[in-house]
Amino acid sequence: MAFTEQYRSIQDLPGVIPVFPLAGALLLPRGQLPLNIFEPRYLKMIDDALRGERIIGMIQPDGEDAIVASQIAGETPPLCAVGCAGRITSFAETGDGRLVITLTGIARFRLKNELTTLTPYRQFEVSWDEFASDLKPGEGEEEVSRDRLLEILREYLDTHGFQMDWRAIRMSSNETLVNSLCAISPYGPREKQALLEAKTLEDRNQMLIALTERALQDLSPTDTNVQ
Repeated sequence: MAFTEQYRSIQDLPGVIPVFPLAGALLLPRGQLPLNIFEPRYLKMIDDALRGERIIGMIQPDGEDAIVASQIAGETPPLCAVGCAGRITSFAETGDGRLVITLTGIARFRLKNELTTLTPYRQFEVSWDEFASDLKPGEGEEEVSRDRLLEILREYLDTHGFQMDWRAIRMSSNETLVNSLCAISPYGPREKQALLEAKTLEDRNQMLIALTERALQDLSPTDTNVQ
């Protein structure tokens, strides 16, 4: 049974999860996020998760000061209200004590209360209620403006002289296409958070298109001639 089939409703998800604050990282349902873990507090978090439900919540620090504070052991900076939980679907130990893991997204969550614990990492009560549709693969795919997304993607790639596997793109579902492009997009933490919180897949798609259009408009004439 695929791991995603274990989570058919929000009742199948834990009420308390450990959270990993990381600016600019975007995990979305059924998307994948590779992580290189080396800080002792997060090595402990991964070790504990592997012994339990293998679920951790990815979330962004809320604001520039919070991003800096999140990198200091012992600091508890404010966090964005919404994150996305993932299951550890692969992991490997390195010779220098690091862990290389892959998270596969399950569903978004909203933070409720932070627990007082003895663990070096933070744990929160979370609510899944408003994101129940995240557990339905392909939810809203039929509404996605795929042609416009591919049009603006091609323009962006041509402008920057980038290459992409168009065969793989053509074979991708709308959900995979939109969420994958959001995850690898070059936008900042604020934009990534907005993409995460988009209500529907088409809302996320339209936001990605708008961000890309703005990025193209911001280029100077000199920049647009660079190949």
